[in-house]
Amino acid sequence: MSNSFYIILLLLSSFVPALIIFILKEERYYLRNFFNLIGIFFKLFFVFFLIKAVLNNEEFVFRYEFIKDLEFVLKVDYLSLLFSTLSSILWLFTTFYAIGYLKNSAFQSRFFGFFSLCVTATVGLSMAGNLFTFFLFYEFLTLVTIPLIIHNQNLESKKALIIYLKYTIFGGVMFLAGISLLYSQTGSVEFVSGGYLDQYTQTTPLFWQISFVILILGLGVKAAIFPLHGWLPNAMAAPAPVSALLHAVAVVKAGAFGIIRVVYEVYGINFIQELNLLNFLMIISCVTILYGSVMALYQTDIKKRLAYSTVSQVSYIVLGVSIFGAFGTIGGMVHLVHQGVMKITLFFCAGAFALTYGIKKIEQMNGLGKHMPLSSIAFTIAALGMIGLPPTAGFMTKWYLSLGSIDNQLWIVLVVLALSSLLNAAYFLPLVYRIWFLSPILQNKQIESYKGFESSLLLVLPLVFTAILTLLLGIFAFSDYSALRWVIDIVKMEYSS
Repeated sequence: MSNSFYIILLLLSSFVPALIIFILKEERYYLRNFFNLIGIFFKLFFVFFLIKAVLNNEEFVFRYEFIKDLEFVLKVDYLSLLFSTLSSILWLFTTFYAIGYLKNSAFQSRFFGFFSLCVTATVGLSMAGNLFTFFLFYEFLTLVTIPLIIHNQNLESKKALIIYLKYTIFGGVMFLAGISLLYSQTGSVEFVSGGYLDQYTQTTPLFWQISFVILILGLGVKAAIFPLHGWLPNAMAAPAPVSALLHAVAVVKAGAFGIIRVVYEVYGINFIQELNLLNFLMIISCVTILYGSVMALYQTDIKKRLAYSTVSQVSYIVLGVSIFGAFGTIGGMVHLVHQGVMKITLFFCAGAFALTYGIKKIEQMNGLGKHMPLSSIAFTIAALGMIGLPPTAGFMTKWYLSLGSIDNQLWIVLVVLALSSLLNAAYFLPLVYRIWFLSPILQNKQIESYKGFESSLLLVLPLVFTAILTLLLGIFAFSDYSALRWVIDIVKMEYSS
């Protein structure tokens, strides 16, 4: 079997179950769950197989030429495996959670079919070997998330979908325009370690600067960079599993991942610094970090507070990319994983609160620790991680970003990091305080009357595991197989190119 075939199998492991699930009748609950889980375990098998093979210096590339000099390319490298592993593992937890969350609800075959296609798109763009292939999966991701956002089919979800489409269509057009500009000058859009544009010395720096800004506008929509973030808080009209998917696994990470690819494997970190474009990224990321945090303070709805938190937190990835040198890059890249695990925990908890007790507002969270202890502990761990307290995964992110700032004497960035941590504390600690130290308000009669387990096991177990993972990623950050160690190896390769 050729190595390229393993890449196709990795994609098919979620694509084929999606097609089967679409044709299943709604009442085929157990059969649908069977194909969901079979797809997940096959995907995890192929991901870990590829990790082992790449560590043994095997190469995996699939190419198909559409037209002369324009190929559909899939390849496996350290960076693609980082994102594929994150997507696949979190898909496992989210699927179990979604099965419990949507039990007895309508349109489950449609939901889980598009859910699997969403993961197919995410893994596909993670393995894209050039900008053209990345664009195809990037737009495919937009299409397959549409039915998920509008799943509840109420007025709020329809409005959210319209806003989502306006933003993503704009982003797609800008992204394609940026790719076209690069192709017109180079005849290539391949991802190359260290970048390749610096060899085209006949092209003016202004052209490369304009092209970069256009590309960032296209990718910045999904990465929720200010002022392109407006779709994200509105998308909270979708069910909790979709919110978790959008924030932790798929859409916002696709934008951030694309920015990483463009900076390091199209422009190259040295060339992009020569063009003074790192300062551009630094400014927009710092503004987004502070804006998202301030807006989160004013939200009374739990999911919307978490949404604005995502606006802020994802820009830590962009900030890390904008800090020249290994430390900042490590902090940004590892946050791709760390933020995903922490944020999915928070959305799992928010969904459990809403489904079990109908709690959607912050003022309703009083006393939840007594009635939902496991979910409350998980929420607390993830919230502390977002603030950046040790020994959570979030601490490692902010530690490396701070080291990168100091190493480059970027004192204003250090101030932004300190302010953002204070703001994180300001909008998360009051929630934790309500959960553990306040008595339930009188309106929460459902809490007082509920005598069973805190929630369905299918809701509780995923959030418990991701909360534990939040701690493990921090405590064992320097172990051989940690996300941080993997990122350090990636950064060494990028800076030695």
